[in-house]
Amino acid sequence: MLIDFHTHTTASDGALTPAEMLGRAAEAGIELLAITDHDTMAGYLAAAALGAKYPNVGLVPGVEYSCRWSGTTIHVVGLGMDCEHPAMREGLAMLGQARRERGIKIAQRLEAKGFQGALAGALAEAGESQLGRPHFASWMVGQGHVKDHSEAFDKYLGQGKTGDVKAFWPELADVVQWIVQAGGAAVIAHPLKYRFTRMKLRRLVIDFREAGGQAIEVLSGRQTPDQTGQLQRLANEFQLEVSAGSDFHRDGPYSPALGIELSRLQSPLGVWQRWQRMNGEVEQ
Repeated sequence: MLIDFHTHTTASDGALTPAEMLGRAAEAGIELLAITDHDTMAGYLAAAALGAKYPNVGLVPGVEYSCRWSGTTIHVVGLGMDCEHPAMREGLAMLGQARRERGIKIAQRLEAKGFQGALAGALAEAGESQLGRPHFASWMVGQGHVKDHSEAFDKYLGQGKTGDVKAFWPELADVVQWIVQAGGAAVIAHPLKYRFTRMKLRRLVIDFREAGGQAIEVLSGRQTPDQTGQLQRLANEFQLEVSAGSDFHRDGPYSPALGIELSRLQSPLGVWQRWQRMNGEVEQ
């Protein structure tokens, strides 16, 4: 069985529209799919409106929240929430405002470097999407300031560079509670991406679990079997469910394909079990 609980569309920083994502998932044979755009559920809602066209794809509500823990930006995937719950509406509104304020600061810094019109250009690139650094990168490429996205991040937008503005993200515990209060499952996204020591990663998991978090993403994008095993053992130790996703943004030579085969995940506690009943496989 193929699943994918971590994907992005044009509603945030992905290349595929929600409709294209659904079509790609159907072609791949993915049975359970979550669209988890950054700090917005617009991608999921757009896909849900088209769900009847793709009856073989079980669509799970999803979002990837930005938050802070121990001075570091952490991402928490929310799955299966009630989109209209007050906790979700208020949390997403707060994050939308944080992203807008960060965008203004990024533009001011870039304009101080001589890149005039950065904010208007990035907003035009974003359209209805959540504004993010990739939109500034696209504008810079289009204006001929850099040759590609990699150069934009390497010189101006990446960690420690001019456009690396730290937004006022909410605390990890608050984000977890928004998800849980709305009836969803909170998942630590791509735990190895933060490059924590094993001790610090354990601290993150402990705080996450105490806040009400339920699952760890043990497989995200391209990982080695040893890395997946490390995260699986961590999930087992703290009796957390496991999740998995491609973290798909766009096609590319180093980009993972959509879909994770469940046989790669050796766990009796799979977050997907909550929604397998959507396809008539599990009764709960």
